[in-house]
Amino acid sequence: MKLIPLLSILMCWVPVPAVAQTLEAKISIRADAPGATIDPNIYGQFVEHLGRGVYEGIWVGENSAIPNVRGIRSDVVAALRKIRVPLVRWPGGCFAELYHWRDGVGPRDQRPKGINAAWNDEPETNAFGTNEFMDFVEQIGAKPFLAINVTSGSPGEAQAWLQYLTGPEDSAAGRLRASHGRKQPYQIPFIGIGNETWGCGGNMTAEYYSDVYRQYLAVLRPYGTLVVADANSDDYAWTETVLQKALFRHATPTPLAYINRSPQIAMMSIHYYTLAGNDWTNKGAPVGFPEKDWALALERAYKMDEIIAKHSAIIDKYDPERRIGLSIDEWGTWWTAPKDTPSNLYQQNTLRDAVIAGLTLNIFQNHAQRVRMANIAQMVNVLQSMILTRGDKMIVTPTYHVFDLYQVHQGGSLLSAEVASPDYTFENVTLPVISASASRDSKGVIHLSIVNLDPNRAARVVTQVQGVKGRRATGRVLTADSMDARSEFDHPARVAPVALKGIRVNDHSLDVILPAKSVTVIELQP
Repeated sequence: MKLIPLLSILMCWVPVPAVAQTLEAKISIRADAPGATIDPNIYGQFVEHLGRGVYEGIWVGENSAIPNVRGIRSDVVAALRKIRVPLVRWPGGCFAELYHWRDGVGPRDQRPKGINAAWNDEPETNAFGTNEFMDFVEQIGAKPFLAINVTSGSPGEAQAWLQYLTGPEDSAAGRLRASHGRKQPYQIPFIGIGNETWGCGGNMTAEYYSDVYRQYLAVLRPYGTLVVADANSDDYAWTETVLQKALFRHATPTPLAYINRSPQIAMMSIHYYTLAGNDWTNKGAPVGFPEKDWALALERAYKMDEIIAKHSAIIDKYDPERRIGLSIDEWGTWWTAPKDTPSNLYQQNTLRDAVIAGLTLNIFQNHAQRVRMANIAQMVNVLQSMILTRGDKMIVTPTYHVFDLYQVHQGGSLLSAEVASPDYTFENVTLPVISASASRDSKGVIHLSIVNLDPNRAARVVTQVQGVKGRRATGRVLTADSMDARSEFDHPARVAPVALKGIRVNDHSLDVILPAKSVTVIELQP
């Protein structure tokens, strides 16, 4: 027999692939200590006049062969009603800062046609305007969130828009609205004062914007909840400055001076997007990406937790009673579009987008004391959309399925969910494998959402539930074989949730194995 040198044996040895391993994680839920209410508005949506987001995506016109109600396509409405969309932000985005509402009211054949200078000079027919948008949100059962034009508009123009929308029928503005087919006033609960005013919204400093905001506050305060224009991701100085300058009239404000006054700011916003890294010139491909891009994208998405925590800590100094809400009114994935993209900012939506959505919604829910609103960008055919259309065809995306799974958290009481998790590591990225969030609804049912971030390894998760003895549990899981798995128009259900099997319930514990790269929601009946 020929002897093989030990060194040769060591060189030929290959470790067991990670895919064969099952990780072990633990979650501890305090069901006996409910916390803040999870505001349904954190599952909000964003619609901008951009690409095919509005035209074809929502609006097809009353004479279209595509089934519609008053020009709004019926298949999109039905899909959005199913996931209980709570509110919709419109008309932008950067488009909002060039939008003049009078161009979009009255007979459609008399509205001025123009170009969308915010987005590559695309044609803008103004066929979808104020009343069409309000019809749309009513059809899907949502509330409106209007973004006000600060850059090329004025406080007077904004006030006239709100008077048109909300004025009684016997007022001049109400009579104009009635002549356009709507007698009853609309309800406008949320009003955003500008969009990205540090950039496309006027290139303002925080100090200058604070004065502008107070101008709009003076005329718009009676009409709804005002949302301060966003800080750019981790620009904490913006939040600090706006709070100081917009909240107080004195040169040397003190946080305690705020406590016994009605707030000048009801909500502050943040914009934050996920790319495969931090390079806006190379955001990563939407499909066919390597595991490195999976890891980098999840790392950036995970930073949302830090960003919310740091902005919240600044707000806490001025608002210890937590009357000011935090709105992440633009968030989602943004990949580099291929050359054959059918329309501006259209991107394929894959399992990676779904995992990022689940991770992000868990973060929002776990910050429910401060986070009161969020709007994913965007609803149809743009960036991380719920829905894709191609002519008369429509499909829902993996991200849509996550919003469908998570709707059980809407209005629930947040439960503390402490996670003990191993790490997922790829090159220089290290993240906890498991992200989790839990809530308890009005009937006492506990809902637990868990995301397995590891693209290769399943995870056994044992959950201890304090304060409640569970009787039975059911669950649904969203996963697929590949990181970029996606549904297509000829295979619309390729990526969809299925029943989760093998859940073991034992008094105060749950024991389950979750597949790699998955989003799961479990329901525990007490």
